[in-house]
Amino acid sequence: MRAIIIGAGIAGLATALRLHQIGWDTLIIERAPARRGGGYAVTFGGIGYDAAERMGILPDLLKKGFITDELVYHKPNGERRFSLDRATISATTGPRSITILRGDLEAVLYEKVRDHGEVRFGATLSAVDQDEHTVRVTLTDGTQQEGDLLIGADGLHSATRALMFGPEEDFLLDLEHKVAVYMLDKRPAGIATGATGTLSSGGRTAAIISIADGRNVAFFGYRADHARPGEDVTTELQRVYGDLGWIIPEALAGLQRAESVYFDTISQVVAPSWSEGRVVLLGDAAWCVTLFAGYGSSLAVGGADRLGTELAAHPGDVPAALTAWEAAIRPEAERKQKLGRRVKGVYAPTSPPLLWLSLLPLRLASLPPVRRYMTRRFIKG
Repeated sequence: MRAIIIGAGIAGLATALRLHQIGWDTLIIERAPARRGGGYAVTFGGIGYDAAERMGILPDLLKKGFITDELVYHKPNGERRFSLDRATISATTGPRSITILRGDLEAVLYEKVRDHGEVRFGATLSAVDQDEHTVRVTLTDGTQQEGDLLIGADGLHSATRALMFGPEEDFLLDLEHKVAVYMLDKRPAGIATGATGTLSSGGRTAAIISIADGRNVAFFGYRADHARPGEDVTTELQRVYGDLGWIIPEALAGLQRAESVYFDTISQVVAPSWSEGRVVLLGDAAWCVTLFAGYGSSLAVGGADRLGTELAAHPGDVPAALTAWEAAIRPEAERKQKLGRRVKGVYAPTSPPLLWLSLLPLRLASLPPVRRYMTRRFIKG
């Protein structure tokens, strides 16, 4: 059996690995010219953690994961509001979770996949045709491929979804925020090694994440009413954040030297069905819970694992396997989407009272009695 996978991100690579484990051949098609690194930090847990353990990649992920020594919340001028120490941060995430950069998670998966599955960069999908037995695709490089299954793991702006299910605007739910993420070439002086600093002001959030290995990530998330149509990332971030102090000027200066930038709206994908015949969507292409829910990477790996399980359980009957897979994964994806829609209102508060309310649970977590309770509950069981 052979699968053609569109997208070499977390969802696509995890799917290729899981299908290899059940005896399938895979071809991955990625539109980017090369693999991307970095990306924002994610808390990888839940069904993703369980799937990584079953798939045999958990030890490698643990090596790539990092622990934040201190999470500091700042005022716009740089003064401290409050902070969470390492023990409190661990208590809020629980024991079966990893904090890891998206690019590092991809790197672990890529290393496992590249020796037994072909990965072709610089192309994507341009046409699809299928019958009861085969799916045939045409790629933008002019080549054609055949397989038993086509998997669209090509993200929020999925070419697979557009070709098979309809135009993007029919499926995207705009959560009225934008995000920009990039790697900094040096750590701002106001951020300690291994610490994360963040601030929120007037519908804008910014964070700098320092990792003990020397890498640093700049993250900017803001309400869409700050944006202007057609404005490039450098101009927009400078205009939206240029009045703030602290380390914001250093972080914005680092944008000029960044090798790549992730810059997009924050939107969910709401699709009534994730499959059609021998074509299936997986990961952000299918559900995109967004960073507000903080579960996208876990769902991608968990979804890939379950897809392999259902294909193995339904040998020779791909549509039946896809139906069973969607029934298993959709409830979890929809729960996380609902969470993301609830969180968006407090993610980048527009007023001081809303900011105070949004930070209150974290302030409480920093109090010794609450921290001791959380440690007993989540760390010691």
